[in-house]
Amino acid sequence: MAEVVGPRIYSCYNCRNHVCLHDDIISKAFQGRHGRAFLFSHAMNIVVGPKEDRQLMTGLHTVADIYCGDCREVLGWKYERAYEETQKYKEGKFIFEKSKITKENW
Repeated sequence: MAEVVGPRIYSCYNCRNHVCLHDDIISKAFQGRHGRAFLFSHAMNIVVGPKEDRQLMTGLHTVADIYCGDCREVLGWKYERAYEETQKYKEGKFIFEKSKITKENW
């Protein structure tokens, strides 16, 4: 009998709220505030904070912190705008800090 396997999900490390899907990872080669971070195309069950301009390693970006929809833990940020042409692919994408998410259904 075949095993039914659901989507591989990442959850908030604090409360286990589902926040993103493994299949939505664009890159694992990002740096967050607290170490390694992943770039995702989509997120779920999060709250997006106010936009602000932030000087990051790859230049000036307009970003908004993202929070867990349940416990309000800061999990990373959303790229709202990239000012450099080579960074435009990040617009509308989400950074999740690896230390702030945990694997579910793996």
